[in-house]
Amino acid sequence: MNTSQSAVPVVIVGAGPTGVTSAILLAQYGIPCLLLDRWTSVYPQPRAAHLDDEIRRIIGRLGIGDEFAATTRPGLGLRLVNKDLRTLAQFDRDPAHSIHGFPQATMFDQPELEGILRANLKKHDCVRFQGNAEVTHVSQHEPGRVRVRFTDLISGDEHVVDTTYVLGCDGANSVIRACIGAVMGELRFAQRWLVVDVATDAAIDLWDGVYQVCNPDRAATYMRTGDNRYRWEFRLREGETVHDFASPENLYPLISTWVKGISADELSLVRVAEYTFGAGVASSWRQRNVFLLGDAAHLTPPFIGQGMGAGLRDAANLTWKLAGVLTENLPASVLETYEQERRPHARAMIRLALIVGWLMTAGGRPGNAVRDALIPRLHLIPGARRFITNSQTPALRASALVHKTIGGRRLAGQLCPNPALSDGARLDMVLGNRFAVITTEPPTAAQREQLRHRGTVIVDAPPGSELARWLQGGGVTAAVIRPDRTVMRAGRQLTTLCASVPRFVLSRNGDSATSYGR
Repeated sequence: MNTSQSAVPVVIVGAGPTGVTSAILLAQYGIPCLLLDRWTSVYPQPRAAHLDDEIRRIIGRLGIGDEFAATTRPGLGLRLVNKDLRTLAQFDRDPAHSIHGFPQATMFDQPELEGILRANLKKHDCVRFQGNAEVTHVSQHEPGRVRVRFTDLISGDEHVVDTTYVLGCDGANSVIRACIGAVMGELRFAQRWLVVDVATDAAIDLWDGVYQVCNPDRAATYMRTGDNRYRWEFRLREGETVHDFASPENLYPLISTWVKGISADELSLVRVAEYTFGAGVASSWRQRNVFLLGDAAHLTPPFIGQGMGAGLRDAANLTWKLAGVLTENLPASVLETYEQERRPHARAMIRLALIVGWLMTAGGRPGNAVRDALIPRLHLIPGARRFITNSQTPALRASALVHKTIGGRRLAGQLCPNPALSDGARLDMVLGNRFAVITTEPPTAAQREQLRHRGTVIVDAPPGSELARWLQGGGVTAAVIRPDRTVMRAGRQLTTLCASVPRFVLSRNGDSATSYGR
């Protein structure tokens, strides 16, 4: 067995959507990284099928927005139905209007997305991808240095890489989580489900949103994921296995209600698999310079379609902070905000998924009576109304990078909107990967110079513009926007806000202190 040794600033373990997103975002800042995975190619089976408009903004930042959009279809929302498919409640999503500039619900095929991500990855010279790599150990023997050992599964050679940071994006059975001594804390939810993907050219005449069947005897989910692709998920009963439904003929009794007038011969099974839907949050997301992201840090049941998106949120939150620290623009202490901000947000989304899961599966016949009474009032549950009706997820908690001052509490921690500006470009195209100040008050020459020196872009919000209305709705005249589009601070004193912006000048940030919007 041969052994080789090398060094790189960041090692990312796991080349799924979270790992590749992390690598691309770091590359946009010019940060070299090594991306390791056991496999060389994309896992071919469909898994995640839904992203919201907040996640679409992250996809856009990766430079693949148009290419991804060409493979997707908008979802019309969520319908909760009883066992007879009678609608108990419906929550519509408008595919044409969103403060983020994308459909509020997007249906897609995960292998297609991952293929687009991998192709984009090849455009970044500072990322090296190594497949057939099994990480065996991660250790931190000296301050600020991490040693990663991995084996080449083809040659059997062992490799040692010294790095400054490790991102564990290696899924629910994370090796990195075990290496740092963290454990996945269970949230008392584990259910066996059958997941079925079907292709057919026959027309399935159903509403183009997600159906959740609220029935403890056979809870189910249905959605259209592509032009001729459909997915069903059924909770398995005691004694049932995936083998009981491995052919269209055996599966047909489960889906016959949905495919009236279509025979089993017209259906092609793309996948039939059994999954255990679980919920959990890792006991720790960080040990010194090793971080957990995605399913390595949290597990979300699929009932609200937020599992994969949570990992992309992790990547968007952490990578710009790492880039700032590695380039000595930001102090290392800002890395403490990653778990402080992301853990409560992830837990909130998991709890919402568990509420929907409970509504679908709990209580037997008495539960059905409760459902009939409760589900039409689901929008009254704190936190559920905002997400179910318009896809807006909770604001981040206060941290060193989210200042919830008295005057700016309503906006701090939220995502800023992404409207089209006067020149037709959307805000995200203007912001790039920088900090920004959005303001209705014209900055002075001194303030412009101050922000230019700090690498900050200035976006003017003219009277009557969507940005001006957004600021007015928050009771402020200006807001500081982080590179991940989160409002760091908002208020009515532009001088104070300008002084609060950290210096963030990186070689690939683009032009600084440029004004837009007038």
